[in-house]
Amino acid sequence: MMYTHKARRPVALAAGVAALALALTACSGSDEPSSSADGSTGGDSGEKITLTIQTFNEFGFADLYKEYMAEHPNITIKENKAATSEEAKTNVTTKIAAGSGLDDIVAADVDWMPTLVQYPDKFVDLASDTVTGRWPDWKTAAATSADGKLIGYGTDIGPEAICYRQDLFEKAGLPTDRDEVATLLGGADATWDDYFDVGKEFLKKAPAGTAWFDSAVATFQGMVNQIPNAYEESDGTPRATLDDNTDVKTMYNQVLTASADLSAHLPQWEADWTAGFQNGAFATMLCPAWMTTIIEGNAKGIDGWNIADVFPGGGGNWGGSYLLVPTQSKHQAEAKALADWLTAPEQGAKVFTTVGNFPSQLAAQQDSAVTSATNPFFNDAPTGQIFSNRAAAVTVTPFKGPNYFTIHKLVQDALNKVDLDGSATADEAWKSAASDYANLGL
Repeated sequence: MMYTHKARRPVALAAGVAALALALTACSGSDEPSSSADGSTGGDSGEKITLTIQTFNEFGFADLYKEYMAEHPNITIKENKAATSEEAKTNVTTKIAAGSGLDDIVAADVDWMPTLVQYPDKFVDLASDTVTGRWPDWKTAAATSADGKLIGYGTDIGPEAICYRQDLFEKAGLPTDRDEVATLLGGADATWDDYFDVGKEFLKKAPAGTAWFDSAVATFQGMVNQIPNAYEESDGTPRATLDDNTDVKTMYNQVLTASADLSAHLPQWEADWTAGFQNGAFATMLCPAWMTTIIEGNAKGIDGWNIADVFPGGGGNWGGSYLLVPTQSKHQAEAKALADWLTAPEQGAKVFTTVGNFPSQLAAQQDSAVTSATNPFFNDAPTGQIFSNRAAAVTVTPFKGPNYFTIHKLVQDALNKVDLDGSATADEAWKSAASDYANLGL
C-alpha cells in the first residue's frame, strides 16, 4: 500500500535521510538469522515468544494473526500500526540508525523501499526455495539489494481504476453504468485530457459544492507513476535539475490547470477529506485496489459508489508494500517464517477478499476467490475482475531509487502550495521546488 499526505518541509526530510546514511555507516549489525532454541532456523522452536510487527494503515492481517497463532500456540503476535506510510518510514529509519527498537517484522511501501535496500546488512536475507517465483520479477527486484539479498517479501500492489459516485453522475446527466462510464472516460484509449474534459462536463450540471476529484496531489500520483524515470536514471543517478524531465513538469502544469476548476482542494487522509465522502465533496477519485476499503470506511451509509474498469493513460500502479525482518530482531528465524506465511499466495487471496488489497503473488492473482470477488458497497462491482484487468493494463514500472521519496515530496509540496494553500502560483511553486532540489546537493 501507498498513502500520500501533505508533506512536511522537504529539505528537513532530506537532511533526515542524510543523517540516517551517516548513522548506518557507523553502526553494525549481523545479517545472519538467529537460530531457534533447538539450533534450527525453521522458525518454530516451541519456545513461547512474542513477535512484533509494524504496519501502517490497513494490511488486513488481523484474522491471519489469529489463524497463525492457533497453528503456533507458542507464538503471540503483536501488531504496532502506524497511522501513515510516512510515520512508519520515520519510525523504521530512526530505529535503524539508533541500532535498536525495531519490531521483529516491519512493513515498507514501494516509495521508500529503495532507501532500505541500500543497507542490506540491517535486514535478514529472506531468500528461500518456498518463495522462488512467488512474485513478478519487478516486485522481487525492488526488494533485492545490489549484492543479491532479498530483504522484503511482497504483500500487495495497487492497480488503479476510477471510483465514482453514480448518484452524482445521474444528477449531472452523465451515464451511471460502470461500463458506460468506462467508455465515457475513453475506454482502453483513455487519456488524462479525457478525464479532465468529462470533469468539465460534469460541473455544468453537478450539485452545488461537488468537485470532480479530491486533490491535485492525489491525481498527480497516478500521472507520475506512468513515467519510467520521473526523477532518477535507472542506475539511481538523480537528474541534474528538477526541470530536466519535461514530462514531470508537463504533468504538474496539466493537473494544476485542471485543479483550478475540478479539484475539491482536500488533502488526503486529513479530516476535511474524510468528511468529504459524507458531504459529496467530489464525484471521482483515482482508485488503487487498496483504496476501496478506505472509501467504504469513510463513506459509510452512502450507497452511490461504483468502480469503472478504466484508467487514464492506459494503466497505472499506485502503491504496494513489503515485509522485512531487521537483524535487530531476537527471533529472526520465527519472524522470517511468519513473514513468509503472511505473504504466501493463500494469504494474499484472503487479504483481498477481506480488505481489498490486490495481491502481488502471481498464484493469488489467479485464485478463484480473487477473480470472482465482488464488492456490495460498490454496487456489487466485480472488483476481482476489474483489478485483475487493471493489473494487466500496467505497462510501465517506474524506477524508484534511493532519492525518489525525497524528490517526490518536493513536487507534492509545490502542488499543495497551489491547490490547497493558494499561497503560490504554479510557476512560483515549481521554482521554489527546483531551488530546494538544487539545495539537496544530490
